[in-house]
Amino acid sequence: MSIADSSVQPDLSPVLSDGGQAEAAPAPGVSAWQLARRRLKRNKPALLFGALFFLLVALALAAPLWAQIADTTPAKNHLSDTIVVNGKSEQVVTFDGVPIAPTFQKKFFLGADSNGRDVAVRLLYGARNSLFIGITAAIITVLLAVMLGTLAGYFRGWTDAIISRSLDVMWAFPVLLLGVALGVSLALGGLQIGPLQISGGSKWIPTLIIGFVGVVYLARPIRGQVLSLREKEFVEAARAQGAGPIRIMFGELLPNLASTILVFFPLLVANSILLEAALSFLGAGVQPPEPSWGTMLSDGVELLSTAPHLTIVPGLMLVLTVLALNVFGDGVRDALDPRAKVRLEH
Repeated sequence: MSIADSSVQPDLSPVLSDGGQAEAAPAPGVSAWQLARRRLKRNKPALLFGALFFLLVALALAAPLWAQIADTTPAKNHLSDTIVVNGKSEQVVTFDGVPIAPTFQKKFFLGADSNGRDVAVRLLYGARNSLFIGITAAIITVLLAVMLGTLAGYFRGWTDAIISRSLDVMWAFPVLLLGVALGVSLALGGLQIGPLQISGGSKWIPTLIIGFVGVVYLARPIRGQVLSLREKEFVEAARAQGAGPIRIMFGELLPNLASTILVFFPLLVANSILLEAALSFLGAGVQPPEPSWGTMLSDGVELLSTAPHLTIVPGLMLVLTVLALNVFGDGVRDALDPRAKVRLEH
């Protein structure tokens, strides 16, 4: 064999991802975001559950339309009304307090609750409240966690010590008990921050509580990543050019945290929705007569043996939403970094 034949040739073999599927080496000029988008497109289960979540969001947005079709509102009682089902006239709520089962008609499509309210209408309006609280609380969590984690990781020293020990104190409290304690206290007296005053029954109370208690789960990974990034060459180059801490944190570090934030965000939304349902179930979240999946579950537990649809329907919606967000979030994580082992656990 000649020397030319035995020369080292570049390795053009496919790269195996963690799932074992062959993945071709990226072509020159392909960005990391484009490569992540290609990986996500190949993850059919993640795309399917992502589409399921957006379908649930679309159904929630269509709540006023269905209320108009059913000719009712989420708070309207029909205790003394009757409805014709299969040619028979039935009471919406019997004298024994048992509500009608699902009729699969325009009115009371998923049945009624013990107060004669349309379950389908309340389910969709409850979805609006649960999704609003979950998404808004996740945004609040991201803003606070990025600020605290970046400050702690960049400045280190006393700044890191104070922020880290404060996060440790929050970590020591069970998140549900902390949320219930804050929810009960704020539901009684409301919240006042300077000129801003929020009444106890406002949806912003559970939103702010959930956004606050979730900070610890994102601030720690952000801090760890900033501690690593601040020693990189591009940060040293920015310092050499005279860039100050604010410019380095916002111009150099924050763009490099985008993938981590993007991975955590759907998982934070799922956990926020689940925590909102738990708080509302315990009476420390959304206050009646406002519907949410947690309040509907709380109302349905008392009639579980006679009207199981009151717990099955909101419970199924809650499971589907959280499952869709978790599977889609795992797909986003695998797409951005197939070797990452990031998990959001309570």
